[in-house]
Amino acid sequence: MDGTQMPAAAALTARYGAGAEPKAGPWNDTIALLLSHRSVRGFRTDAPPDGTLETLVAAAQSAATSSNLQTWSVVSVNDPAVRREMATIAGNQKHIEQCPIFLVFLADVSRNARLAAAEGTELAGLPYLESFLVASIDAALAAQNAVVAAESLGLANVYIGALRNDVKRVAELLGLPPGVAPVFGLCVGYALPGREGEVKPRLPQAAVLHHETYDADDAGHRAAYDPRLADFSRRNEMLGDTWTQRVISRLGTLGALRGRDRLKDALVALGFPLR
Repeated sequence: MDGTQMPAAAALTARYGAGAEPKAGPWNDTIALLLSHRSVRGFRTDAPPDGTLETLVAAAQSAATSSNLQTWSVVSVNDPAVRREMATIAGNQKHIEQCPIFLVFLADVSRNARLAAAEGTELAGLPYLESFLVASIDAALAAQNAVVAAESLGLANVYIGALRNDVKRVAELLGLPPGVAPVFGLCVGYALPGREGEVKPRLPQAAVLHHETYDADDAGHRAAYDPRLADFSRRNEMLGDTWTQRVISRLGTLGALRGRDRLKDALVALGFPLR
């Protein structure tokens, strides 16, 4: 997913759609690469060069982490049987079985709990919602660094949030101790020819960038965005629904959450009291 050398105008048009581009500003290859991101759901099975996994983790560990607590971990999963079950948990996403590198990023406060036990002290703040939130943010920041690193190497990727459909089973499969929970998976590899994907248009920048105070009058931005996303979906053999329809479909019923409406109870069972 190499976006290097792409001119600013072309990259902004690809990301926002013709006529919806924000003002162009400073530009370089890193920004071009970021704007070229797309999700890929078809992978070749050939492995990247030796050491790629370690390079991606080094990039991940270079992300910001709150107070340097480093409350995240990652599991590289290669066992075909485990991958097969995770693909089933995630709604039969077969690319989990197909990609050469599959990672599960974890919110992990257990390491710091073990530190406290070894030092004969107690971490009074550990059982609180704040600690889980920090750990989840740490995991997300780390994973995004890994994604950017992978794309800079010509590798494709897609996040697998649907592992949260059954975090307790994922935890069992990975042998996670209390205080560790899966946040999402990440497929990494070379895109299958013809499956490289397309840059998905985003909401107009004015819908997310506010100046001084929040502007909730975004109906016009949504109306402009809906047909752009519908066109993208039709071109990529997806349901040609609008963004409005997609939000309602995804959040309109508890059934659409695929079990994630019970996520809080599952996290408590995994050792996150969430006080």
